Amino acid sequence: MTAPVRVRNVVLGQGRPKICIPIVARDREGLIQEAEEIKSLPADLVEWRADWYEEIGQSRKAQMAVNEGLSLLREILGEKMPVIFTIRTRGEGGAISLPAQDYVLLIRTALECGQMDLVDLELFTAPEETKALIDEAHDKGTKVILSSHDFKSTPPLDEMVSRLRTMEEKGGDILKLAVTPWSPEDVLALLEATVKMKDNPSGRPLITMSMGGFGVVSRLAGEIFGSCMTFGCSQSQSAPGQIEAVPLAQVLDTIHQAIGE
Repeated sequence: MTAPVRVRNVVLGQGRPKICIPIVARDREGLIQEAEEIKSLPADLVEWRADWYEEIGQSRKAQMAVNEGLSLLREILGEKMPVIFTIRTRGEGGAISLPAQDYVLLIRTALECGQMDLVDLELFTAPEETKALIDEAHDKGTKVILSSHDFKSTPPLDEMVSRLRTMEEKGGDILKLAVTPWSPEDVLALLEATVKMKDNPSGRPLITMSMGGFGVVSRLAGEIFGSCMTFGCSQSQSAPGQIEAVPLAQVLDTIHQAIGE
C-alpha cells in the first residue's frame, strides 16, 4: 500500500499520476517565459532543471543563480504550485558536469533558499553525502526524490529493483528510476520492476519511466503499474519521449476514468 506524499496542494501516490513540467531555460529571461507559459498548462508540479541554466556552470555566480532562480519561480508560480529543484549531472543525462562537492554545495544552497518543495538527489552522485542531505532536506520541510537515470540502456530487472530498494533504504520520500529501452522487452522489464516495487514495505511512491519512443506507454500508464508522476513538456523536452502537457493530461484522464469504471 502506497503512503501518499503531500506537497502543497498536490498528493503524490494517490489518484491519477501527476504531471510535472520541467523548465530548461538557459537564462533569466527564458526562466520567466517558461514559468509564465506553464501557468496556462495542466501542470501539477514544476521542475527547475537548473543544470540547463548557464550561470549554474559559472562557479562565482552559481549560488546566487540558485537563490534568484528559485525565488523568481515562487514569485511567478505562486504559493499553490509545488517546485522541484534538480541539477541533473551529465553522467545521468543532464546538461552539466560538476565535481561532487560542487553538486552538494548547490543542493545545500537550494535547501537554504527555502523556495522549493522537493529536491532531486541522484543516487550515485556524492553517495557519501546522501543521508546528510536527506536529513537536511527533511529539517527544512523539503521532500526528497532519490533518483537514478540510465540514458544508455535498461538494466536487468533485478538491478532495477535493487536500485529502487536502495533508494527506499536510504530514506528517499519518492523513488525515481528512468531507463533507456532498445526493445519492447526492455519496456516490459521497467514496468515489471515498477509492479514489483509498488507495494514496497515503506509505501514510498514511485516515479518510473522508460524513455524515448519505445517507452512512451510507461509515461501514460503509470496509474496501472504504480508510477505516481509523469513528465510533460511545454516547448522543450528535458528527456526523450516527453509528451506535450495538454494531450498528456487527456490520456491520463481517459485511463483514470477507465480504471474507475
